[in-house]
Amino acid sequence: MNYLAHLFLARPTADSQFGNLLGDFRRGVDIKEFGQAVQLGLKNHYEVDKFTDSHSSVLAAKALFHKSRRRFAPVALDIYFDHLLIKHWTSFTTQGFDEFRERSFALLEQRLPIMPRTMQHSVGHMITHDWFEDYAKEEGIAKAISVVAKRIRFANTFHKAVDDISANKAEIEAIFLDFFPDLIMHIESNGPENI
Repeated sequence: MNYLAHLFLARPTADSQFGNLLGDFRRGVDIKEFGQAVQLGLKNHYEVDKFTDSHSSVLAAKALFHKSRRRFAPVALDIYFDHLLIKHWTSFTTQGFDEFRERSFALLEQRLPIMPRTMQHSVGHMITHDWFEDYAKEEGIAKAISVVAKRIRFANTFHKAVDDISANKAEIEAIFLDFFPDLIMHIESNGPENI
């Protein structure tokens, strides 16, 4: 899952929000320097990813992408699933999206000084430029996918994943609505922060 879903499935504390995003910035980081709450958040991140990657609906969604881009389908789906989470926000929580976003950004800002440098940069940029505002719009998803494509260090057609999403939009949305409640229930029952 992408940043928004990880934050959604985290606890509403600074350490949990930090730990649940840390999984994407883990390389070369000694996690022992962080407290137990951050480490549990990191384990929660891994549990979310493991469940997502093995869910039959998500595997079906990956198969909708052109075979030349299938290797990047999980990244494109992560980004698009964040868009769908915003679109269907009220199906999953009674908390308003704007209130959630402001709280999450404020909690993450509390931990910016101790984040790994690459994470400081990305999270700071996410807050300053309000990536979730972009994620709420279809054109914002295209922009996010284009940015990721430019970061890949070899020639690729990842930016064309937008075409795969457009061609299968209704099916991907149905898949998300089938999958995401399962993920919520799994984390509520088996998430390291909830055991």
